[in-house]
Amino acid sequence: MSAIVEDSEFQGRRIAVIGMERTGLAAAEVLQGLGADVVLSDRKDKDALGPSYRAAERLGVQLLPGTSPHTAIEGCSLVVPSPGVPRSAPVLQMARAAGIPILSEIEVAYRIARAPIVAVTGTNGKSTTVVWIGRMLEEAGIGTIVGGNISTGAIKLPLIEAARRADPTDVIVAEISSFQLEWVQTFRPKVGVLTNVTLDHLDRHGSFAEYAACKARLFAAQRPDDTAVINGINAPARLIGYRAPSRVLWFDRGYCFDADGACVRDGILTVRLHGVEYALVRADELRLPGTHNIENALAASAAALAMGAPPEAVREALLEFTGLDNRMEIVAEAHGVAFINGSMTTNVHAAIRTLEAVDRPIVLIAGGSPKGESFERLGCAMARYVEHAVLIGRAAREIAEAAYEAGFTRISFAGSMDEAVQEALVHARPGDAVLLAPACASHDMFRNFEERGEAFRAAVQRVSAVDISPTAALDED
Repeated sequence: MSAIVEDSEFQGRRIAVIGMERTGLAAAEVLQGLGADVVLSDRKDKDALGPSYRAAERLGVQLLPGTSPHTAIEGCSLVVPSPGVPRSAPVLQMARAAGIPILSEIEVAYRIARAPIVAVTGTNGKSTTVVWIGRMLEEAGIGTIVGGNISTGAIKLPLIEAARRADPTDVIVAEISSFQLEWVQTFRPKVGVLTNVTLDHLDRHGSFAEYAACKARLFAAQRPDDTAVINGINAPARLIGYRAPSRVLWFDRGYCFDADGACVRDGILTVRLHGVEYALVRADELRLPGTHNIENALAASAAALAMGAPPEAVREALLEFTGLDNRMEIVAEAHGVAFINGSMTTNVHAAIRTLEAVDRPIVLIAGGSPKGESFERLGCAMARYVEHAVLIGRAAREIAEAAYEAGFTRISFAGSMDEAVQEALVHARPGDAVLLAPACASHDMFRNFEERGEAFRAAVQRVSAVDISPTAALDED
């Protein structure tokens, strides 16, 4: 991998990096290495930041924990906010009023990157598609760095750090969130992928139109020789694709286009590129369940082929890939019950697709921190697919009300993940699945969805060690 890039546009500038979590720490380190005078701040104080502050201390940059917005940007010629800092934050509003440019971390990453970027955005399926593309390129012998707004297993690499590491012969595959796209200007992925656009993050963006507009910014700076891989089934994504300035490859699990694109033809995942059609694998050979994973496979295949991976490498990765932690992850089989971790399922649409993909009777654990979307569709899905639901977190009562409206009443409540898993086991029978599919963010009870997934795994491990059958538990109730 390459050493850090020298003589950049950031050299010698005083730059305010806002936020001392993973992305802010990486941005501060890379910018300092580029010769910038970095000021790293956070509205939280030292005690609240905990390990993050101790990691920041090791960087050797100026630290301003618990500081005022004015102090955070004083004397700076550029502001780089972490994705978790909303546009409405006083520090960003003050920077705008003062005429100080604001660039997202991914914009800075693009400007210093020497390797091409495959960028994947969308409401659901991003992480799966990113890792799948990475596997396809690796299978092809292409140097690949996976990063961005992804946190699964050992993959927790901010895009700016991936850009610092990558050689010109490498390919960077990055998950990109709507938050990261708020402050881009010239960000131009060689291949951009849009998995879908459904209701999400309304608590941050205020409206679905603004959320979709953020997603569209992934393609805004592309040129005709770049590629956009876009979901042809999803109407909001389709609208973004119509406006893309680049070559568009539509993917559709139900319809095959005459032009270049990806589809399922006669049960076989097929990609047409430059007029040549590649029959890859049968849809029923994929090791990931659900129609949503057929869509993810099509998107990944089109993107990898567009980046030069041979079809043989794409086929191999399609057949071998088994999925991600926290996403349809079978944690254990105990007492005849499968325990499935879907902690990454943080919105209603993703939860419904997960429910559709499970081929057993379901005891659902759902709830958490609401994100501003209605739970009406989730309530209807619960009535159709769920045997019993255990609800947790701030959204529990709201989800219950939506379920009651749909005629579903087999609901109980829990105050912790341990309690939720124990309660779920009471209602599960041999052959059932206990599924964690929260449909919500995690911040009311956990630091992030990874911690929520770990809590689920730990709770399952504890109940797995107890010699008690679900039937016996039901008899005692």
